[in-house]
Amino acid sequence: MKLSSHTDFGLRMLMALAATPERLMTIEELARRYRLSQNHLMKVAQSLVRAGFVAGVRGRGGGLRLARDAREIGVGDVVRALEEDLALVACLGDTPTSCVLSGACRLTGALGRALAAFLAELDRISLADLAAPRAAIRDRLELPAEARPGDLQEA
Repeated sequence: MKLSSHTDFGLRMLMALAATPERLMTIEELARRYRLSQNHLMKVAQSLVRAGFVAGVRGRGGGLRLARDAREIGVGDVVRALEEDLALVACLGDTPTSCVLSGACRLTGALGRALAAFLAELDRISLADLAAPRAAIRDRLELPAEARPGDLQEA
């Protein structure tokens, strides 16, 4: 199974926000730090806001932050929200399949169980778990050191 770049970028965006809960981050800053397209990240951010993982603060000094504590955001939930199609093969999808073996083979069940196991493993991981090495993530993204409580910018 391969996750889409939309999901990949979403997870990376969430990790950066989780590593910097005391400040807002702009799409422009995230795009620069990850060396990704600003337009693509805008679409990802919109998906994350719609799904309730990220909150956007408008206006001067605005940006993005997590909508809730990183410990409450499950990686499995993020993948389910961002992936358009989790079906490993056509017979696991929402549309009828044209496979001659449909209903007679065991591949569908095996792949269905594999997908369920994959998602169950991701359900065991929170965003806080992914972002636990905050210092390492901050270093790699060249982010400033943690600010004191109360330093979060509000617009």
